[in-house]
Amino acid sequence: MGWYVLTLTDSPFLVGLTWSARMSLNIFALFAGAIADRLPRNRILAAVEFVIAALGLVMILLILSGRIQVWHIFGVAMAAGLVRVFQMPSAQSLVADTLPQDRIGNGAAFNSVGMNIAMLLGPLIGGVLFKSYGPEGAYAMITALYCLSGFAALFIRVDRKAAAQIREPVLRAIFAGLKYVKGEQVIWGTLMFAVIIEFFGWTFHTGLLPVFAQDVLETDSAGLGVLMFAFGFGALTGSIGLAMVRNLRHVGKLMFAGAILWHASILVISTSHSFYLSLGILVFIGMGFGSIQVFMLTALLRATQSDYRGRVISLRSLAIYSFAIGSMSSGAIAGIWGPLQAARVIGIMGIILILALALVTPKLRRF
Repeated sequence: MGWYVLTLTDSPFLVGLTWSARMSLNIFALFAGAIADRLPRNRILAAVEFVIAALGLVMILLILSGRIQVWHIFGVAMAAGLVRVFQMPSAQSLVADTLPQDRIGNGAAFNSVGMNIAMLLGPLIGGVLFKSYGPEGAYAMITALYCLSGFAALFIRVDRKAAAQIREPVLRAIFAGLKYVKGEQVIWGTLMFAVIIEFFGWTFHTGLLPVFAQDVLETDSAGLGVLMFAFGFGALTGSIGLAMVRNLRHVGKLMFAGAILWHASILVISTSHSFYLSLGILVFIGMGFGSIQVFMLTALLRATQSDYRGRVISLRSLAIYSFAIGSMSSGAIAGIWGPLQAARVIGIMGIILILALALVTPKLRRF
């Protein structure tokens, strides 16, 4: 979607704004979390996948009609964003619902492995399909895969005790969840950590990388796919390595260290004008990204009581709201001063705020 908007408008700001539109309705995450604690989570997940598949079909029809405009893309992005707020609390809570306590770390890692395999293959295949068959070819693949994932979600089975749902009114459940989080430093510290990395680090490999690929490395959509492949390979390598650790310890320390190295790698790539050097650096950026996703999910699932998992994970989803602002900001900086300067701002500010959070959350550091 980012590359498609760039080819239509040649505007780095609109590329960033597209991602912002996708996250603009994340405010409904609290509601989604309460629903995920009330209804069967596997059925919620299946419904999400089928609706996003339908939105992919809408994109195909708009493209084939020849009448697609940028506001259509923003509309689809916002609709997908609204549906996706139900995806994270249901899908990630299922990790703990289906595993014993001592295997939650492995489940978090394999959850990341699944996402990173998609991140590894998706941009590469999507870039080639976009170049060979146009955006409609890429969206045909997207639609088919979401249909398959919807059917897969229907076959997830959970323990009856883990599947117990709350019965109190939704609004009261939301406030109860917020009160619970307020009293748990490990949980709210991890959520604040998510806000920081998604405002800064996340924006590089999403909204900023297409601009970096075109303006600095002077490559096309296939080249962007290869760059994202390198990032995805690093993320997959990091998460697979952690999946092999039977009992992951010192999660807090590892989380802070990984985030600092991740943002430092973004600073390094801001000095590169070489396509192949950038590929190598992106592998390390991806490893930082993949590892941190495992650490954060492990911390949240281990520290949260089962009755609150949907609501806590929904707050993790709500933290992604900062990504919308960060993506728009980095796109604006890239449009004015260029993508290299935007990458430097992301790296420096990310490191500063991560260190500040580490100082005020001693329990998370020791978790």
